[in-house]
Amino acid sequence: MRVRILFFGVLKDLAGKSSDWIELRENASVGDVLAHYVSLDPRLKESLPSIAVAVNQQYAGAETKLKPDDEVALLPPVSGGSGKAAGGAARSSLVRYRIDTQSVLASLKRGEDGAAVVFEGVVRNQTRGRRTLYLDYEAYEEMALRQMEGLAEQALQQFQIRDVAIVHRLGRLEIGETSVLIVVAAAHRAAAFDACRWLIDTLKRAVPIWKKEHFEDGAVWADGEPFPAEIPRPKAAP
Repeated sequence: MRVRILFFGVLKDLAGKSSDWIELRENASVGDVLAHYVSLDPRLKESLPSIAVAVNQQYAGAETKLKPDDEVALLPPVSGGSGKAAGGAARSSLVRYRIDTQSVLASLKRGEDGAAVVFEGVVRNQTRGRRTLYLDYEAYEEMALRQMEGLAEQALQQFQIRDVAIVHRLGRLEIGETSVLIVVAAAHRAAAFDACRWLIDTLKRAVPIWKKEHFEDGAVWADGEPFPAEIPRPKAAP
């Protein structure tokens, strides 16, 4: 059977391409996909403990069985440091233009709100002493939107807040530009602060968005934070 493979971030550079089609035996698993690419490039074996895999935009373990035409995405740890909704998401969006914080904030606030907490992730001019020229963000877009919307819904259930907006920018960002915006509206400030902090911390660990840092002397994919324990991932070479 034939399945489509997607590569992101540093794995895209390692593979030398962003997508591939491979032929597998019937009832093959995610582990067979990983074994295939390890056999082609043993360097991938070193990355297995830190990557995650998604099948048809859902996180999956190495034992997950595949079907013809499935889409399998190989995801390195995600790096953190959305206007009208896109892709059907009600509270989250991915954009390729400057994020207008004041517009998003004004659209979210209501008369019953006693607090509106705003978080902006901003492109800084250096990383560990190296001068940054600009950043490039890429995402597994359909899955990222689904994950972002899920976080928004979870925040509404978990915290006493009224509404939330999550906007993440993709593409090239210059120094000082906003890469991610989170706005939380609530009756009371404590819930708004707690929800905003939880949203950005979880987004940076779980949503498939990657950052490439361009310096005066080269470019590298930013080191990502480890995936949360609840996300299945291969821990050893198949």
